[in-house]
Amino acid sequence: MVFSSLQFVLLFMPIFFTCFYLVPDRWKNIILLLGSFTFYYVGTTQAPVHFLLLIMSIIVDFLVGLGMEKKNDLKKPLLTAGVLFHLISLCIFKYSNFICAELVKAFPDFPIVTEMILPVGISFYTFQGLSYIADVYRGKEKAEKSLLRFAVYISMFEQLIAGPIVTYGQVRKELKSRSITVRDAISGMEIFTFGLGLKVLLANPIWKLWSQTLAIGFDCISTPLAWMAVLAYSFHIYFDFFGYSLMAIGLGKMLGFRLPKNFDHPYISLTMTEFWRRWHITLGSWFREYVYIPLGGNRCGTARTLLNLLIVWLLTGIWHGAGYNFILWGFLLFVIIMIEKLFTGRFLSEHAFLGHIYMMILIPLTWAVFAVSDMDQLRLLFTRLFPFFGQGMWSIFRYDYLKYLGQYYPFFIAGILFSTKLPYRLLERIKKPAVTFLLTLAILIASLYCMYRGFDDPFLYFRF
Repeated sequence: MVFSSLQFVLLFMPIFFTCFYLVPDRWKNIILLLGSFTFYYVGTTQAPVHFLLLIMSIIVDFLVGLGMEKKNDLKKPLLTAGVLFHLISLCIFKYSNFICAELVKAFPDFPIVTEMILPVGISFYTFQGLSYIADVYRGKEKAEKSLLRFAVYISMFEQLIAGPIVTYGQVRKELKSRSITVRDAISGMEIFTFGLGLKVLLANPIWKLWSQTLAIGFDCISTPLAWMAVLAYSFHIYFDFFGYSLMAIGLGKMLGFRLPKNFDHPYISLTMTEFWRRWHITLGSWFREYVYIPLGGNRCGTARTLLNLLIVWLLTGIWHGAGYNFILWGFLLFVIIMIEKLFTGRFLSEHAFLGHIYMMILIPLTWAVFAVSDMDQLRLLFTRLFPFFGQGMWSIFRYDYLKYLGQYYPFFIAGILFSTKLPYRLLERIKKPAVTFLLTLAILIASLYCMYRGFDDPFLYFRF
């Protein structure tokens, strides 16, 4: 079940929130847990072991937290056991297919293992569990004594399958007691609907240009169409994930939680360093808090700082998926950020025009590496993006880009506009509830119509 589906919007939400708001406050966590388990179970009916893995993760982390608090002499072994449980789970379910495929290439007689299906959201709830046991180990948080509250923390459906990544300390108080006003519920629904609109009305349509380009083949497209395609992918991944994060934040507000902001207009950044402070903020915070700082951060000299950054960015690439392109993507980001840190960062930050031009080129190129898993196809795509490396600018159909530009230019204009702060500032200035209501209703109706017509593509980040 995904947020941008009729099943969720017209069935799950009305039933769940009716029950949630009608029961007394002391029962709300139980309703939220049952709703979250139902939400996740519906998405795992073809692989019930995935649901059992979520339950096991909750129990393991809960017991590890309690054990570390009660048995000080066992803190390190318990932490190690908890970390190994999560790492082994990730390796089995997320990386075993890739590892086995590479072993078969190297050793043709290597036995083929049954292909694993990736559990939805495993990377996100795994990171939440790891952050919890790490915080308890360091004494930053007290172990949660209620299995109910801890299970709600890990499994909250609004952020279970694609974030934002929420640490226990960010929601500890709300897990015990929270108040939900009518204004919170209305505001949450408005945020949810706006995120739904970004996903269904902008991310989905512009995705089709990228998918059409894949169907044509990179060897048959012109250089202008190649750049249009990677730009379309760049807009899609942003509004897909940004839209989901807004929906999660809106749902959290309707449930009485203040989930952290996950995006801060990253496409207006002047450097790649700034971009990754604004993009997927909770993931960046997680790696900074639980990997970069424990490795020494920037406290041990330039060489060690760069090594720590390399480790973080390689892990960031691997976290996103099993494939050489993700490793290359992580390494490429490290190189760019290293160059900015040592040489160009301050200059670009002080010269906004050049910084924007620089990022307008780099953002689509880095997303191209992220998007194409086949290294031969990735090489071919770059020969089309930079024709002096390949067959020249033009394809068999010389003006192919004009055809697709005529179809997709409204979405490119909308993508550029909604990548800036302008539309959001205008929305914030709308003080009349009637206007806000009508705008929200219009977005909801348009989104439902597109979903009804079958335009509700799955969220891209579900694969991670």
